[in-house]
Amino acid sequence: MRALVKPRPGPGLELVDRPKPIVGPNDVAIAVKRAAICGTDLHIFDWDDWAASEVVTPVTVGHEFFGVVDAVGDQVKSVAVGERVAGEGHVTCGTCRNCRAGRQHLCRNTIGVGIHRNGGFADLVAIPVSNVYRVPDEIQDNAAAVLDPLGNAVHTTLSFDLVGEDVLITGAGPIGQMAAGVARVAGARHVVVTDTVEERRTIALRMGASRAVEPGTESLQAAMSELGMREGFDVGLEMSGHPAALDDMVSVINHGGRIALLGLYGRRPDVDMNTLIFKGLTVKGIYGREMFETWYKATGLLTSGLDVSPVISHVLPLEDFDEAFDLVRTGRASKVIFDLEA
Repeated sequence: MRALVKPRPGPGLELVDRPKPIVGPNDVAIAVKRAAICGTDLHIFDWDDWAASEVVTPVTVGHEFFGVVDAVGDQVKSVAVGERVAGEGHVTCGTCRNCRAGRQHLCRNTIGVGIHRNGGFADLVAIPVSNVYRVPDEIQDNAAAVLDPLGNAVHTTLSFDLVGEDVLITGAGPIGQMAAGVARVAGARHVVVTDTVEERRTIALRMGASRAVEPGTESLQAAMSELGMREGFDVGLEMSGHPAALDDMVSVINHGGRIALLGLYGRRPDVDMNTLIFKGLTVKGIYGREMFETWYKATGLLTSGLDVSPVISHVLPLEDFDEAFDLVRTGRASKVIFDLEA
């Protein structure tokens, strides 16, 4: 079968022929139809310091994928061959305190699909049946391929009550764009998104943002005044991983406001902790999805009107992986999907 792999330490990926995965007694083999590029995949492609510290080569990359069940282990009873499914990319231990308390998304022993074990940029991927999620028939294939990042957006956005609230999203990458749509559907009053890239801001507006602000050119205070906001944002969703964006967010968040952090920082942010204290802010770190409550909410949103199609900018065959990663690296794309049936 085809597999896009990181064969050895260093930049680049290779499309190679690999044996089909072995299906254990509690595993499910998925014939991948669509798979999407994540920022994590770009880190692995470019082989930055994070990738060098985390990834053990050789490994097939990719953790955002959708397909149909191709085979099941002899102990699997909950899914059947031919069903439409996606895969949760975090394989958890099931024995640590958080797992035993039903908080698998906080498992300290998490193994990443496409990072620590073979992933979904391949014709077939095998994962534990506990990581398989059925996809409703109403959800189109391309949308099903981005359930993983949509889950990040849903987890982050729905961490706080948004009904009637004013929301600031810093960073309009694909997850920030989807978060704007989720916030709008969830009942936010105003949704303001910031990003330095015009195309990303445009997509955020299509997803439901009230205003899109270019940092360094427009001020958040001006956008607030234009929207009739008098006191500050009630909720902040930090998606960019840029220290300056977090600093801006803290400066315009209202007293008693709530901030969810999803973006990962290349360098340590310099945050005025006294401002956090005096404003009485609540800050929550987000990693991945709540398993599996976030998945149910994400599919529920998709089947009740949330449209993520504006976020999907390119669909390419797996053979064009170099072009696909270059599109993501240079900011010329939003979400890029591999069509493994092409």
